[in-house]
Amino acid sequence: MPELNVSLVPDDKGVESLSRQIKMSGRSFPLFDIAQMILQKPERHMVRLEVKKKADGQPIQPLLLCAIDDSIWLSEAEAVSHVLEKHFATFYQMEKTPTDPPKGTYTFVAQCGMSGVILGPPNYHDYQNQLRKLHAERFSRMPFDMFKSRVKIVKDEATVKKWIEDQSFKTEFVCLNVPESTRLASREEVEKHFREVHLANIIKPVDKYTMTGTASRQVRTPALQRLLRSVWEDQRRFPLQIATVLSQQFASHGLQFFKVNKTVTHVSVARPHYLDLETTPVSDQVKKIVQFIDATKKCTRKQLVEALAPTPKAQPAAAPAPATPVPAAAEGAPAEAAPSAPAAAPAPAPEAVTTPEQAAIIGDLHWLIHQGHVIEFANGILETAKKPLPKPVKAPKAPAQPTAEAGATPEAQATASAEPEATHESPVENATPAAETATPTESAGEPPRENATPETQG
Repeated sequence: MPELNVSLVPDDKGVESLSRQIKMSGRSFPLFDIAQMILQKPERHMVRLEVKKKADGQPIQPLLLCAIDDSIWLSEAEAVSHVLEKHFATFYQMEKTPTDPPKGTYTFVAQCGMSGVILGPPNYHDYQNQLRKLHAERFSRMPFDMFKSRVKIVKDEATVKKWIEDQSFKTEFVCLNVPESTRLASREEVEKHFREVHLANIIKPVDKYTMTGTASRQVRTPALQRLLRSVWEDQRRFPLQIATVLSQQFASHGLQFFKVNKTVTHVSVARPHYLDLETTPVSDQVKKIVQFIDATKKCTRKQLVEALAPTPKAQPAAAPAPATPVPAAAEGAPAEAAPSAPAAAPAPAPEAVTTPEQAAIIGDLHWLIHQGHVIEFANGILETAKKPLPKPVKAPKAPAQPTAEAGATPEAQATASAEPEATHESPVENATPAAETATPTESAGEPPRENATPETQG
């Protein structure tokens, strides 16, 4: 594979949308689940390519950019072939002029079995040139002997006549976008002219290049395709690279991180912060919310609201009025069809209306979540932040004894203190099970809602 540095980066707009949704919902999501969700579709991430250089500053693997369509290539020959195949009309115009047809009688011609190009009779003087030219232009990656074995002999009169008509014209190529009009006799001259006149302006070497994930799926260089596929599959197995960049992007939007049971990293609006009800003055309703969550295993928002502010029962609908009796027909009179009364339409189900008491509960819960006192996981389970364990008392240090180790310096013996990492010991096993893990909601232009389950948690 080509020696290039390849990195996958979440799309900035998508991360901004996810950050906004996490802040609004207040839920905590596993970081690696979001990374897996971003990897699922190419439009959610970007691909960055960077060349590696030798000691003298020369790139180990060149990276070339076509300025016409922003396509990326690994060699000059591939880039030139791409431009002359896809953008030929931008630089040259093909013209045919009548000429003398081939002399002699021809009853069969050779034809390429893959492209359908008529090469002419094998005994024609230009046959070998046409054969090698077609192989070089279209099938250069195939061995010549294998390509030659695909050539078939055709005795169809229409095919022979078509070849004779094609040989009755001389093809020339007129150069466009140049000061002087120049005519070229063959494709070899066209390629030589392109390299001399247009190559420096159209195909340029670059050290870095960033493309969308969608554009990376359309790369036409086989070696680069294999490299991009390999990097993507590695990240699918364990998305450490994209999760690292994702955490930096989330942090720039003011989101916080913590670990559940010291294993699974979560992203949320706030880190867990224990609320001591005995020493912190809070309202009675806040105390009831915290106490109910502590007392209820796998508590959800719906259970909490219904327990503290039950929804009032709907009043039974009034009984319908009795139908008016239809008078009986007179004896001996012809029976007439009684007018049928229209069936009563079913009453629409009453819409769920949030009562003021429930709104107050939801408001207090929102405050608790955004302060880190309550954690609402992606699967809807509510938990309170646990009381941190007391730090062990350190024994007084003994006087420093001189060491006899050679090379020991004060700088080597000094240690830097680091800020303790926020953690949350969840009493619920697998607080965010993969089958129940939700992802932030989506809107137009944002990553779609999917339950992404990483194959390996970080």
